Amino acid sequence: MREGDVPTIAQMEHASHFAPWSATNFTDALAAGYAMLVAQRGAHVLAYAVLMLAPGEATLLNLTVAPQARRKGIGRELLHRVLNDAKRSGATQCFLEVRLSNTGAVQLYLAEGFAPVARRPAYYPATVGREDALVMRAEL
Repeated sequence: MREGDVPTIAQMEHASHFAPWSATNFTDALAAGYAMLVAQRGAHVLAYAVLMLAPGEATLLNLTVAPQARRKGIGRELLHRVLNDAKRSGATQCFLEVRLSNTGAVQLYLAEGFAPVARRPAYYPATVGREDALVMRAEL
Protein backbone atom coordinates (compact mmCIF):
# COMPACT_ATOMS: atom_id res chain seq x y z
CA MET A 1 0.00 0.00 0.00
CA ARG A 2 1.20 3.47 -0.87
CA GLU A 3 -0.01 6.82 0.38
CA GLY A 4 -1.60 7.40 -3.01
CA ASP A 5 -3.85 4.37 -2.40
CA VAL A 6 -5.35 5.85 0.76
CA PRO A 7 -8.26 7.82 -0.79
CA THR A 8 -9.48 4.74 -2.68
CA ILE A 9 -8.99 2.51 0.35
CA ALA A 10 -10.82 4.95 2.62
CA GLN A 11 -13.79 4.88 0.20
CA MET A 12 -13.78 1.06 0.21
CA GLU A 13 -13.55 1.09 3.99
CA HIS A 14 -16.61 3.35 4.28
CA ALA A 15 -18.56 1.16 1.85
CA SER A 16 -17.66 -1.99 3.79
CA HIS A 17 -17.79 -1.22 7.51
CA PHE A 18 -20.27 0.22 9.99
CA ALA A 19 -17.44 1.86 11.97
CA PRO A 20 -14.79 2.46 9.29
CA TRP A 21 -11.21 3.54 9.68
CA SER A 22 -10.58 7.08 8.47
CA ALA A 23 -8.10 8.05 5.78
CA THR A 24 -5.97 9.43 8.62
CA ASN A 25 -5.97 6.02 10.33
CA PHE A 26 -4.50 4.47 7.17
CA THR A 27 -1.96 7.27 6.72
CA ASP A 28 -0.90 6.93 10.37
CA ALA A 29 -0.55 3.14 10.00
CA LEU A 30 1.67 3.64 6.95
CA ALA A 31 3.79 6.16 8.86
CA ALA A 32 4.07 3.74 11.80
CA GLY A 33 5.48 1.07 9.51
CA TYR A 34 2.64 -1.45 9.66
CA ALA A 35 2.70 -4.10 6.95
CA MET A 36 0.02 -2.90 4.53
CA LEU A 37 -0.82 -4.67 1.31
CA VAL A 38 -3.30 -4.20 -1.51
CA ALA A 39 -4.69 -6.65 -4.03
CA GLN A 40 -5.20 -5.06 -7.42
CA ARG A 41 -6.56 -5.91 -10.83
CA GLY A 42 -4.88 -3.49 -13.18
CA ALA A 43 -5.06 -0.12 -11.48
CA HIS A 44 -8.12 -1.07 -9.40
CA VAL A 45 -7.65 -1.86 -5.70
CA LEU A 46 -9.86 -4.85 -4.83
CA ALA A 47 -8.72 -5.56 -1.27
CA TYR A 48 -6.31 -4.43 1.40
CA ALA A 49 -4.80 -5.71 4.62
CA VAL A 50 -3.13 -4.08 7.61
CA LEU A 51 -0.85 -6.19 9.79
CA MET A 52 0.90 -5.05 12.97
CA LEU A 53 4.08 -6.94 13.77
CA ALA A 54 5.56 -7.35 17.23
CA PRO A 55 8.33 -9.63 18.49
CA GLY A 56 7.13 -13.18 17.85
CA GLU A 57 3.58 -12.30 16.84
CA ALA A 58 1.37 -10.43 14.43
CA THR A 59 -2.09 -8.91 14.65
CA LEU A 60 -4.28 -8.63 11.58
CA LEU A 61 -5.93 -5.25 12.12
CA ASN A 62 -7.91 -4.98 8.91
CA LEU A 63 -8.67 -7.22 5.94
CA THR A 64 -11.28 -5.82 3.58
CA VAL A 65 -12.42 -6.86 0.13
CA ALA A 66 -14.43 -4.48 -2.06
CA PRO A 67 -18.11 -5.48 -2.07
CA GLN A 68 -18.11 -6.29 -5.81
CA ALA A 69 -15.01 -8.51 -5.46
CA ARG A 70 -16.14 -10.71 -2.55
CA ARG A 71 -16.46 -14.50 -2.72
CA LYS A 72 -13.83 -14.79 -5.45
CA GLY A 73 -10.85 -15.92 -3.34
CA ILE A 74 -9.19 -12.51 -3.16
CA GLY A 75 -9.50 -12.22 0.62
CA ARG A 76 -8.11 -15.74 1.11
CA GLU A 77 -5.17 -15.02 -1.19
CA LEU A 78 -4.41 -11.74 0.58
CA LEU A 79 -4.68 -13.47 3.98
CA HIS A 80 -2.14 -16.09 2.83
CA ARG A 81 0.20 -13.33 1.73
CA VAL A 82 0.09 -11.38 5.00
CA LEU A 83 0.47 -14.54 7.08
CA ASN A 84 3.48 -15.62 5.01
CA ASP A 85 4.97 -12.14 5.39
CA ALA A 86 4.39 -12.29 9.15
CA LYS A 87 6.08 -15.68 9.36
CA ARG A 88 9.07 -14.43 7.37
CA SER A 89 9.30 -11.51 9.81
CA GLY A 90 9.64 -13.92 12.74
CA ALA A 91 6.04 -14.11 13.96
CA THR A 92 5.02 -17.52 15.28
CA GLN A 93 1.37 -16.64 15.83
CA CYS A 94 -1.23 -14.22 14.53
CA PHE A 95 -4.25 -12.74 16.28
CA LEU A 96 -7.31 -10.96 14.94
CA GLU A 97 -10.72 -9.74 16.05
CA VAL A 98 -13.85 -10.19 13.96
CA ARG A 99 -17.51 -9.28 14.44
CA LEU A 100 -19.54 -12.31 15.46
CA SER A 101 -22.09 -11.40 12.80
CA ASN A 102 -19.45 -11.50 10.05
CA THR A 103 -20.00 -15.19 9.40
CA GLY A 104 -18.22 -15.15 6.03
CA ALA A 105 -15.04 -13.80 7.62
CA VAL A 106 -15.31 -16.16 10.61
CA GLN A 107 -15.65 -19.13 8.24
CA LEU A 108 -12.65 -17.96 6.20
CA TYR A 109 -10.49 -17.61 9.29
CA LEU A 110 -11.56 -21.02 10.64
CA ALA A 111 -10.79 -22.62 7.28
CA GLU A 112 -7.34 -21.00 7.30
CA GLY A 113 -6.35 -22.37 10.70
CA PHE A 114 -7.52 -19.68 13.10
CA ALA A 115 -9.23 -20.83 16.27
CA PRO A 116 -11.40 -18.81 18.66
CA VAL A 117 -9.54 -17.92 21.86
CA ALA A 118 -11.74 -15.27 23.49
CA ARG A 119 -14.77 -13.08 23.11
CA ARG A 120 -14.75 -9.31 23.66
CA PRO A 121 -18.21 -8.21 24.78
CA ALA A 122 -19.60 -5.02 23.23
CA TYR A 123 -16.37 -4.43 21.29
CA TYR A 124 -17.75 -3.06 18.01
CA PRO A 125 -20.30 -0.28 17.48
CA ALA A 126 -23.49 -1.63 15.91
CA THR A 127 -26.68 -0.23 14.43
CA VAL A 128 -28.28 -0.72 17.82
CA GLY A 129 -25.95 -0.92 20.82
CA ARG A 130 -22.69 -2.77 20.42
CA GLU A 131 -21.57 -6.14 19.08
CA ASP A 132 -19.20 -8.73 20.48
CA ALA A 133 -15.89 -9.53 18.82
CA LEU A 134 -14.46 -12.98 18.46
CA VAL A 135 -10.71 -13.07 19.10
CA MET A 136 -8.98 -15.67 16.97
CA ARG A 137 -5.43 -17.02 16.84
CA ALA A 138 -3.40 -19.04 14.37
CA GLU A 139 0.02 -20.59 14.71
CA LEU A 140 2.30 -19.66 11.83
